[in-house]
Amino acid sequence: MIIGVGIDVAEIERFGAALGRTPGLAQRLFVDSELTLPSGERRGTASLAARFAAKEALAKALGAPGGMLWTDAEVYVEDSGQPRLRVSGTVQERALALGVKSWHISLSHDAGVASAVVIAEG
Repeated sequence: MIIGVGIDVAEIERFGAALGRTPGLAQRLFVDSELTLPSGERRGTASLAARFAAKEALAKALGAPGGMLWTDAEVYVEDSGQPRLRVSGTVQERALALGVKSWHISLSHDAGVASAVVIAEG
């Protein structure tokens, strides 16, 4: 059963500018593993914007409750290349209260826009 669906978009250039002008913003939004590629290189702005859109979409799928921490949701990629969500803390509490058992996530970026869809399934 679908418990919630969320979708969000982020303008890549605007998101990159926000990261550049706000010291510590990236660390407030992302866990360390989201900021770097497996090779150790810094993840690109388009990829980070898509991950931010996923976190916004996740909040919408959970009914957009206040008090959730950005770093309590992590977007990671399986060896197959499929994106996944890992939740903890405040996000996990809300998901458990709603009966969420699994997540479906899709990320994209093109033409200066990053987008994400999240489905919470119970």
